[in-house]
Amino acid sequence: MKNSIVLADSFMVLEWYKKNTIYQIYPRSFKDTSGNGIGDLRGIIEKLDYLKSLHIEIIWISPIFESPNKDNGYDVSDYCAIMPEFGNMDDFDELLDIAHSKGLKIVLDLVPNHTSNEHKWFKNAKTSVDNKYRDYYIWKKPKADGGPPNNWPSFFGGPAWTLDESSGEYYLHLFTKYQPDLNWENPKVREEIYKAMRFWLDKGVDGFRMDVVTLLSKDLSFKDVDLNIGFRKIIEDHYANGPKIHDYLKEMNDQVMQHYDAFSMGEGVGITPENAHLYVGADRKELDMIYHFDILENNILDGKYEEVTSFDLLQLKQVFRNWQTVFENKGWIANALGNHDFARLVSRFGNDKNYRTESAKMLVTMMATQNGTLNIYQGDEIGMTNIHLDDIDKVNDIQALNFYVENLETKKFTSEVALQMINNEGRDNARTPMQWDNSEFAGFSIIKPWLQLNPNFTDLNVLNQSQDRNSILNYYKKLFSVKKDYDIFSYGSYEEFEKQNKYIYMYEKMLNDQKMLVILSFSNLEIVIDYKIKKLKTYKLLLNNYNFVNIDNYKITLKPFQSLVYMSN
Repeated sequence: MKNSIVLADSFMVLEWYKKNTIYQIYPRSFKDTSGNGIGDLRGIIEKLDYLKSLHIEIIWISPIFESPNKDNGYDVSDYCAIMPEFGNMDDFDELLDIAHSKGLKIVLDLVPNHTSNEHKWFKNAKTSVDNKYRDYYIWKKPKADGGPPNNWPSFFGGPAWTLDESSGEYYLHLFTKYQPDLNWENPKVREEIYKAMRFWLDKGVDGFRMDVVTLLSKDLSFKDVDLNIGFRKIIEDHYANGPKIHDYLKEMNDQVMQHYDAFSMGEGVGITPENAHLYVGADRKELDMIYHFDILENNILDGKYEEVTSFDLLQLKQVFRNWQTVFENKGWIANALGNHDFARLVSRFGNDKNYRTESAKMLVTMMATQNGTLNIYQGDEIGMTNIHLDDIDKVNDIQALNFYVENLETKKFTSEVALQMINNEGRDNARTPMQWDNSEFAGFSIIKPWLQLNPNFTDLNVLNQSQDRNSILNYYKKLFSVKKDYDIFSYGSYEEFEKQNKYIYMYEKMLNDQKMLVILSFSNLEIVIDYKIKKLKTYKLLLNNYNFVNIDNYKITLKPFQSLVYMSN
């Protein structure tokens, strides 16, 4: 059962996972100890003291289950086995024990919507339409012309159906053809997933991040969709929030999660502020928190490479405003500005050329002072940046490769432009190996890694920053240490100022008798703001990403990407 306390004079229940900071590890790219160029579990063990030094409390590990790696572990072939290149079960048990001994929690990445096409269930399902595993997946007969059952597009390009020639039926895969969707209408499928969850929870795992969990319930009419409404709207209206999704999540909570002191964080693809409470309202007994995409996708119109727009602070502020309002009184969200599916945050939202250090510090300050559970992604604590890949043969990500191949067929863009789009927004940007030091392979491995290193590792690495008191790394450590001392970082009412300012984001939070004022600059230039809303002399300066602050008669001159956090005395 979950342990919790209630904040004084507050409606909020403070479970341990709400206040704590989550650090996401992409294991293939974190630390290689076996010498095969691929990160592994023992590499995570080796770096537990480093993670502890960041003052994070929860480690979310992207999939480590057995997989043929068509989508780097998000195509599972055995939910209860370790991918051999990562190690074995003894390694995992040791990781869990040592992490717990250091006060760190371990959260695994569960993939309940689909399996690998190499999973034994799917292999058996393909042998016969009468096989007992056939109904573990979603099969449909072709249209009269022999084409797919409907016009649904895949997340990764192309149709969401693939023909099984031996049976003449199509199977559904909302992602790649190597990832057939499970049929959650079948209670045996649900029990198989619950069984796998119990396997890990009984070992002592502290929770799950649940991949695309909002897609589990399908619209069984399988009608064609209007492709003109845009892919994001197709997800919201046809793929996510299906008719039985809340029945399934209630059942999952009832049969599994409520029996453990562990939490569930759902990847909320396709949710909106209007329906999010249905997933995480305390009275719903479904998920503990939802990981929405409005922050991560605030400059992406429709989830496609070619529809990325320039960054707009007013739009980002509106996103935060929407979600803060929604969760003012109930429910809980996870906040993230970067993860394994998006380009590096400092390259997307900051200035990774002239003000990388300053903008990286400012961005994490913003995220750490928003209500919700903070998620950070490996490498962001040193300001890792996007990588430039000069040849499509160097691209690993299947989503990017599918986009490139489709573009070759449609000729919508030149090959050079398509590759530049991949460099700007492709997922490989976040998956380049962790930059530990300036040795030949960045301290990640003793051989050439599975994915190209970012050449800037010689200067941008953990070792260098650990020795620089003004580094991004040391700012992260200070910020997270301070965050532990003040509940107001994760909770509190929220009042925003300068709402229409295109360069300044400023807000005050209040919790009980405490107030916190946050001032953030998103400009490459100095900006003077005439601040007369509050008397700053009644506040103490708690955090500053520069070594000084220029205040004259309540006029503050902010340096480029400066962030200030004041706390009431």
